[in-house]
Formats: sequence, C-alpha cells, structure tokens
Amino acid sequence: MAYSLRLTPPSPSITTSRHVDFDSSSGAMLSRMRNGQLRGFNSIRITYNPVIKASRDPFEMTQERTKESKSISIESDDGIDDPFVELKQRFLCFKENCMDNPVQYEKLSKAQEPKFMVIACADSRVCPSRVLGFTPGEAFTIRNVGNIVPPFQYGTSETNAALQFAVNTLEVSNILVVGHSQCGGIQALMSMEEDETNQGNFTKNWVSIAKSARLSTKAAAGHLNFEQQCRHCEKESLNGSLFNLLTYPWIEKRVVDGKLSIHGGYYNFIDCTFEKWSLVYRQNMQGGSKYGMKNHTFWS
Repeated sequence: MAYSLRLTPPSPSITTSRHVDFDSSSGAMLSRMRNGQLRGFNSIRITYNPVIKASRDPFEMTQERTKESKSISIESDDGIDDPFVELKQRFLCFKENCMDNPVQYEKLSKAQEPKFMVIACADSRVCPSRVLGFTPGEAFTIRNVGNIVPPFQYGTSETNAALQFAVNTLEVSNILVVGHSQCGGIQALMSMEEDETNQGNFTKNWVSIAKSARLSTKAAAGHLNFEQQCRHCEKESLNGSLFNLLTYPWIEKRVVDGKLSIHGGYYNFIDCTFEKWSLVYRQNMQGGSKYGMKNHTFWS
C-alpha cells in the first residue's frame, strides 16, 4: 500500500501543501517523523490516495488504490530555526518603504525604464543593488558564474537573451559588467589543465568561454603565484566580456550611434573598493587597436 503525506503550514491566512509519496512497507518516513526530523509544521496529515507507482517494466505503470482514508495529527516543533522569518521581516520593511513613495511604485507597476543593464557574478557576496545602491527599476540585471558575456557566435544563453531584451526592448543606455575579487569561477578557469576536457562539468564548460583571458594571464603573470594570477585574470576576463559585447550586431550598432555605452567595474570586497572604466570603440580604425579605455576611476 502507498501513502501520500500532506504537510500543512501554520499560516492562518495562506494555505499551501506539499506531497511526499512513500511506501508503507519500509516505515522509514514514519520513523523519521517519530524522531522529530520533520519539523516546522503545525500538523501532518497522512491520507490514503491513489498513487502511480512504476513497475519493473519501464513501459508499464501500476496504480494502487485504497478504500479508506485516515489522518494523523502531529504537533510541530516551533523551536526550529526558520531562515524565512528574517526574510519576512526584511520584506515588510521593504514594503513599508514602498508605501513611503507610492507614486514611484505605481509607475514601476506599469513599466520599467532602467538606465543600466548590469551583468554581475552569481557570487553571494556580490550584490550589485547592495554594492552600488541601485533602486527598483534602475538596473536590469543578469548574474552568472564569473560575470561572463559569451560572444555572439556562442549561441543562445540566458545572458545574451537578457542582453537582447535590455538593449532592443528596454533600450538601456549603459551596460555595466561587474567583476570581483576572490571569484570562484575564475579560480576554476585558472586551475584547468591545458588539454582538459570538461564533459559533464557545467562550471568549467561555462568559464572556458573566457579561456583567452587565462592564456593572456599565463603569458603576462605566469611568474606570479596562483592567487595573484587569479586577481589578474579577473580583470582580464572582465575586459574580454566587454569586447564580446561588441560581437552582437545590435549592440555594436547602438554603440556606434552613440546611444549605448559599455563599462567595466571591479569590486574588491577585501578592502571594499570599486574600480570603474568605460570602453572606447573605434569601428573604422586603420591600424592600432579598435578598443581603448577611458574614465578609469577608483572609489575607496
């Protein structure tokens, strides 16, 4: 016989449920319940419901039905730490601030007109809105491992999908790519062997997009220790992402037309400093580099 376990949270105003299917023959789930390993719920209701259960033959399914219904209520242990309690308080504070400026949030509820498209790392220590003080509606943001922008030839990714929407639909006037110190993605890139194959390793497959930054780092800073090489590569990869932005025809056109600017930023959370610079692109440059940097500033 199979059971369905319904867990009902203690909210008086919102009712949600989760179902956990298990086989009664093992008794493992009930044992864990008795030992107090299922906590945080005011009641646990066990109901006998039809459950689809796979047979030994992968092309056949068997359905077990029960004839009666029972329920068991178990008191919860409210002493368990719930991380969402703090999140709830933060949300309520956020909501209170929204109520202080109803005109702004009424406008945001209808449309968004961000000035910035921000590409940042998924690292939990690097939150662009927190570090740079972006307010709701000000920055259209995408985060990935290593704040990498793949070239146009790479194909579809969530990063270039967000870029296309931000540039062509929202018509942002600035793209800011934010790198940071102690980047795990760059450490993974720098630790790769020359001929390493990364089949099945999603992280290394992704960061290998920036392998040219790794090569240039080895050439320029190969005499330094591994940590120093990583610091060098963090900025080298960041600039590579800025160059990759211009491989997208619709980004290049808006840059050439003077409607879009491309910027790099580097957040060092060890000493809490921020570097910012802008990319210069010379489309019809004869000789020399098409790319340059300007407005390099250091915030400390």
